[in-house]
Amino acid sequence: MSDLIGKIHSFETFGAVDGPGIRFIIFMQGCSLKCKYCHNRDTWDIHSGTPYTSNELLEKILRYKNYFLSSGGGVTISGGEPLLQCKFLIELFTLLKNENIHTAIDTSGNVDLTDDMKKLIDLTDLFLLDIKCINDEICKELTGVSNKKELAFAKYLSNIKKPIWIRQVIVPTITDRTEDLESLKEFIGTLKSVEKIELLPYHDMGKTKWINIGCEYELENIRNANSNDIEYAKNILGIY
Repeated sequence: MSDLIGKIHSFETFGAVDGPGIRFIIFMQGCSLKCKYCHNRDTWDIHSGTPYTSNELLEKILRYKNYFLSSGGGVTISGGEPLLQCKFLIELFTLLKNENIHTAIDTSGNVDLTDDMKKLIDLTDLFLLDIKCINDEICKELTGVSNKKELAFAKYLSNIKKPIWIRQVIVPTITDRTEDLESLKEFIGTLKSVEKIELLPYHDMGKTKWINIGCEYELENIRNANSNDIEYAKNILGIY
């Protein structure tokens, strides 16, 4: 039996927005990005979380299998940044594939494309890919890292025709600039396997988590996105 341990933050047993159908969602612990709008600030520390083996997770997932399979759903791995625990997810997804369970990963894609990463990609049915900002300077300011790896990740998924749902958080005055949305549309147009584009309105509901762990919430003066912000971005991106 493998001695690999996954660090888990939390679970959602009947998720409806992170992939097709009803989803069993596993939020992994740990993230290498420092997104200023993060609503799961308590997932960043890779040394925290509850330890699970892949077999322990499988046992937990199988309790709900009949519910999510009947809806065309499956298991979605979120976080944090789940790809930080690549080897563990290879083991878990191998078990899930043996059970014919649909697999999805919600990720920034800000990782190196190692052999292990490519193996995990092969085991994954769908990627919910968060493009933080197509403008690299804004991306660095917003998340602490460049977008070069995540864009390369998107291109790799496209080249192997792996299904992608593109996600973009619309943060007023930061990720909603016209020229950046136009550049995002152009980039998405080069990808061959995008099935859906989802625009997520920025909100500050996670601010309490920042305060509770003694951190400053840096977007204090940024308003929440509204329906007009989303419609404006949809029009530029051609989402109807």
